[in-house]
Amino acid sequence: MENKLNLPANFEGYPEMRKKGFLNMKAQKDMGKKVVGMFCSFVPVELIHAAGLIPVGLCAFTDEPIPAAEAHLPKNLCPLIKASYGFALTDTCPYFFFSDLVVGETTCDGKKKMFELMNEIKPTYVMQLPHSRDKDALAFWKGQIISFKEKLEEFFGITITEDAIRDAIRRKNRERTVMREFLELGKLDPAPLSGYEMGTRIDAGSFSFDLTERCNVVEARTAEVKAEWEANHGESGTRPRLLVTGCPNTGVRDKVIKAVEEMGADVVAFDTCNGIREKVELVDETNPDVYEALAIKYLNINCSVMSPNQSRLDYIAKMIDEYHIDGVIEIVLQSCHTFDVEAHFVKRMVTQEKGVPYLNIETDYSQSDSGQINTRLAAFLETIEK
Repeated sequence: MENKLNLPANFEGYPEMRKKGFLNMKAQKDMGKKVVGMFCSFVPVELIHAAGLIPVGLCAFTDEPIPAAEAHLPKNLCPLIKASYGFALTDTCPYFFFSDLVVGETTCDGKKKMFELMNEIKPTYVMQLPHSRDKDALAFWKGQIISFKEKLEEFFGITITEDAIRDAIRRKNRERTVMREFLELGKLDPAPLSGYEMGTRIDAGSFSFDLTERCNVVEARTAEVKAEWEANHGESGTRPRLLVTGCPNTGVRDKVIKAVEEMGADVVAFDTCNGIREKVELVDETNPDVYEALAIKYLNINCSVMSPNQSRLDYIAKMIDEYHIDGVIEIVLQSCHTFDVEAHFVKRMVTQEKGVPYLNIETDYSQSDSGQINTRLAAFLETIEK
């Protein structure tokens, strides 16, 4: 059967990579390593690396634990929040089990209240994220970063030096650059690999706990893809080129991204938390104040929690040009109010300013709407002239 997604023969899916990560994590714990679990890209991971700890993204991308979570949480809450808490409550996420400390952030009201419940299961530290980018917000966020550093020191009985933070900044900046270059393969026309592979590799990279090894694997794949494209590409592709934006899409990758690519499109760009959004800006390695440098970088992430958030609209517009986008799909998880409201501005910019077709898909982690989504995706592709 034709490989419609253009996946390499040795490609491992997200579940397989996650299982390998479980075994890797257990081996690290057996050697006495300490682990910090995280849920969001706003957490300054450089401090965790500088402390000699292992940062790990926690499981939140399936509907399996949601029924258990709904015993304590409202049913009309974002599936990402319910799944996050459900895994903790049912103790069915090995990464949560191995975490010594969990760190959350106030990106939305639902999350910050859920973290109160999670704290009854495992120590959970919450960073208070400001929702604007003025000088007062920056000063406050810098204070929160310093407080987080002090929490790590107190909780684990360690000292985090500024030299260690600077080293972690350099290593993490390299990883951001490597991941961004991999994602920017989507600028090539025709698309050299599927968006399904790009998204899967980026998400699964968090299961490799050695930053150098993670970079080496992705750099090798980037070089391989470029070499194959240069040797085999001809005229521009005939498949519609799509940009996916909105909420984290790991939990709906199969029923949206895989589905639309199997219908004949190429997802070539991701303006998402698990895409290029966090990797656009590096931490300024020349700033003598490491805490200010971290605060500036993380406060500039284009999440819809920021208000106003014109920088996200500007970056999507730039991506539409650079990736030669024919259509934009915005994925909004049910009850994610910030992205749902901001979608109005995204649609207006995409359709009126850029003249590009736009589709908004509001969904959750269940498969109940897969048929409806397929119908809408097929109809959307028919509106794109290529």
